[in-house]
Amino acid sequence: MAFALPNLFGTGARRTVDSIEPRRTFDDVILPLSTRRALDQALVQVTSYDLVFNRWGLGEKHPSGLALAFNFAGPSGTGKTICAEAIAHTLGRRLLIVRYAELESMWMGETPKNVAAVFRLAREQRAVLLFDEADAIASRRSTSVEQGFQREGNLVVNVLLQELESFTGVVIFATNLAANFDPAFERRIRSHVLFEMPGIGEREQIWRVQMHPTRTPLAPDVDFRQLAESYEASGGDIRNAVLKAALAAAAEPGPDSAKVIEQRHLQEGIREVMAARRVMRQSLFDAAEALSRDRTLDAILSIERSVSRRTTLAGLAAGIAFLLALAALVTALLR
Repeated sequence: MAFALPNLFGTGARRTVDSIEPRRTFDDVILPLSTRRALDQALVQVTSYDLVFNRWGLGEKHPSGLALAFNFAGPSGTGKTICAEAIAHTLGRRLLIVRYAELESMWMGETPKNVAAVFRLAREQRAVLLFDEADAIASRRSTSVEQGFQREGNLVVNVLLQELESFTGVVIFATNLAANFDPAFERRIRSHVLFEMPGIGEREQIWRVQMHPTRTPLAPDVDFRQLAESYEASGGDIRNAVLKAALAAAAEPGPDSAKVIEQRHLQEGIREVMAARRVMRQSLFDAAEALSRDRTLDAILSIERSVSRRTTLAGLAAGIAFLLALAALVTALLR
C-alpha cells in the first residue's frame, strides 16, 4: 500500500512511501552465521524494550533517544530489505519503506518537512521504519553552506536527528555506503549489522530456496553445489539468475509438460547477471578514469599556457629594457 506525503506548497506530484504487510520471514533468507547472530541480538533489543524502558523504569530516567535504530550495512543483494521485513513480521507490525527520491523536493524547505511527515506516519501506524539507501539522507553535513542545497542537506540531517530523539519505535537504516553517514548518527544507532557476501555453503542454500519445493521442474543434471562453487554471487544475483534461467527454459521448443530447468539454463543465467554487473563497474571505472585523464590534461595545458605567458612577458620585458638602454646610450653620445 502506498501512502502520499503532504503536497506542500500545492505544487508538483504527490510523493509516496510504501507501507506493506510483511510476508517474508527469516526462513526466507540465507545469511552468514555472523550476520544472523548480529540480527538475533538486534531482535532481543526490540523484544526486551518494554522490560527495560517501562517495567525497569529506564524510560523515565532517559526520556529521549529511545528509538531502536539499527544500521544494516553491506553490498546490494545481501538481504538487508528482506531482514527488515522479517523483523516487522516478527513484531507483527507493518513495514514503512522510505527512499530518498520519494522525500526529496525541488522546493526549498519541503524535504525536511517530508522527513517529519514520514515519522508521523510511522507513529500513526506503529510501523517499522526502513530508510533504504540511507546514506543519501543521513550523509555527512557540509561545513560550507555557501549554496542553498548545502543548507538544505544540513537541515534534512538535523530534522532526522531530532525525529530520532523523540521517536520510540524501530528504525532501520539500510546502506552499502555506511562511511557516508554523518558521525552524529553513531550514538543514536543501537546496533550495526554487517551484511557480508555469502560463502559457498550459503550460496548453495540460496540456490535451493529459490525453487518451489514441488512445482519447479528441475533436470537431473542440476547441481547447486557446483553453481555455488563456480560463481561468487549475492543472494540478489542468484535470484535474478534463477528467473532468467526459468524464462529461458520456458522459451525452449516443445510442449510445456516436457520443459525443465537444466544446469545450462542456470549457468547462462548467472553468467548474464555477473556480466551485467561487470559492465556497470567497468562503465563507472571508465568514467572515473576519463575524468581523471581530462583533469590531468587540463592541468598540463594550464601549466603550458602559464609557461607560455611567462615566456612571452619575459621576452617583452627584455626587449623594452634593451630599447631603454639603447636610448640612454644615444642620449649620452649626443651630449
